[in-house]
Amino acid sequence: MAPEPEDDIKDEKNPRPLDEDDIALLKTYGLGPYSTSIKKVEKEIKEMAKKVNDLCGIKESDTGLAAPSQWDLVSDKQMMQEEQPLQVARCTKIINPNTEDAKYIINVKQIAKFVVGLGDKVSPTDIEEGMRVGVDRNKYQIQIPLPPKIDPSVTMMTVEEKPDVTYNDVGGCKEQIEKMREVVELPMLHPEKFVKLGIDPPKGVLCYGPPGTGKTLLARAVANRTDACFIRVIGSELVQKYVGEGARMVRELFQMARSKKACIVFFDEVDAIGGARFDDGVGGDNEVQRTMLEIVNQLDGFDARGNIKVLMATNRPDTLDPALLRPGRLDRKVEFGLPDLESRTQIFKIHTRTMNCERDIRFELLARLCPNSTGADIRSVCTEAGMYAIRARRKTVTEKDFLDAVNKVIKGYQKFSATPKYMVYN
Repeated sequence: MAPEPEDDIKDEKNPRPLDEDDIALLKTYGLGPYSTSIKKVEKEIKEMAKKVNDLCGIKESDTGLAAPSQWDLVSDKQMMQEEQPLQVARCTKIINPNTEDAKYIINVKQIAKFVVGLGDKVSPTDIEEGMRVGVDRNKYQIQIPLPPKIDPSVTMMTVEEKPDVTYNDVGGCKEQIEKMREVVELPMLHPEKFVKLGIDPPKGVLCYGPPGTGKTLLARAVANRTDACFIRVIGSELVQKYVGEGARMVRELFQMARSKKACIVFFDEVDAIGGARFDDGVGGDNEVQRTMLEIVNQLDGFDARGNIKVLMATNRPDTLDPALLRPGRLDRKVEFGLPDLESRTQIFKIHTRTMNCERDIRFELLARLCPNSTGADIRSVCTEAGMYAIRARRKTVTEKDFLDAVNKVIKGYQKFSATPKYMVYN
């Protein structure tokens, strides 16, 4: 038999196109072109599969469940009832670890201590000493490792949604923002710079200054900027009724922070718990002092703090305990002073950014009329100017509204200002 010419050899990647003679030959045998015959067979397969499914009573579903005709609810209920609830215990010690016959000493609260083995669904690498575990009620075998116990009130301190404040919204604090970014952002974004120099980055910052100068606002901007977990604690939340409760909350707070990849803990109004220690003879402040001592220990105690940055804010730095302020616990002290003329002008522009104002309002003149005022005072002036416009039933705020607001807020409310009191303490 003579070999086929090279032109007639079929190339799988580039098959020879069918000519008219080939198509005529296929039609005589009841076959069309390849694509037509393949589509026909695929259609027949789909129809047959549908018939089979209809006979079985199966319908396609997104849930992944079997058809209702195949459910066995009675046996499912029975299986759920037979499944016993587990008891919570603590694994206190591992005997012969890393071996096949490893045993575990567990302490079931208010019952007893047992030496037990592992259940079928648990690996030896899952269990560590001091861990909470779930054990069955018959043989007390370890069935599941449990997460560490953290008080729900501590878990709620985590800021889930990022605040909508950015560094551009913090007016008159250019130097403070730079210092804060050096401490918080630089070690997280460029840790290699500190490794090359062989130094540890600063771990804690104390923000202090008169009320209304932007301490908490800057902390909110930091929370917006970083992807690290942000935990916000108000000092008075740690003052609890029972002895040792506040210190326990601080321990659990830092335990939760250590479990995160990177974490920022912000203590607002820290003078509520960080006051200098003294004996009043009654012992009324002892519990607050214990809480403060636990914070001092967690900041720079025996255990390594890990990648946790601590920010604290107060307007009474003179009342804080010296042990809390020493370097190693709070390395940086950033003062938020009263804004100067340029800063006050900038704060006016920030707060009027979203307001309907007339053109050519002289913000520098308004800033000159507000000496020794804080950012909170200027925000109040802008709000009050808007109120004057609403009273006059206007849609825009004029310069006269701002001047009237300055007279009312800055001059009229002078006796309520907290700035002079802060300056006395400072």
